[in-house]
Amino acid sequence: MNIYGVIAAGNIDPSESVHPLWPPAAELIYGGIASLIIFSLLWKFAGPAAKKGMADRTARIQADLDAADTALTSARTEAADIRRAAGDIEAERARLLADADAQAADIIADGRARIDAEVADLEARAAADAASMGDRLGDELRAEIAGLSAEVTQRLLAETLDESAQQQMIEDFIQKVGSSS
Repeated sequence: MNIYGVIAAGNIDPSESVHPLWPPAAELIYGGIASLIIFSLLWKFAGPAAKKGMADRTARIQADLDAADTALTSARTEAADIRRAAGDIEAERARLLADADAQAADIIADGRARIDAEVADLEARAAADAASMGDRLGDELRAEIAGLSAEVTQRLLAETLDESAQQQMIEDFIQKVGSSS
């Protein structure tokens, strides 16, 4: 049965609404008062807490944004410093390489000078040793030749001279020595 039929019959059931969109008046009044009380309590107690939470959230977000801005500015500054330092690094690298090349050239020149001095010293020592050895060899050769000459002379004399000729030579030598002293 529809609503209009219930009203027309005169049998109104309090559990049923008279109007399909509106609740019964008692429910509307009590529900409205209860809603107003709940909304006013929420407004009084939960409103400030919600406002404080929103303000804190806004402040936290703003602090995060400020920190991000500061970090961005710092990162840009550091990036510029790094780029500038990279240029400085290249210049420093070039300077260090030039210094190293100059030091290497000095060391090579110094080493060549020392080697030249050592070679000259060794050549002088070798020449002195060669001259000394030449003199020594000459003296040894002369002594050897003199010894061999004396030996050969004795053998020749012994073979060619007889005893009377040897005796005569000895006496002549003695007279010669005696007359010169």
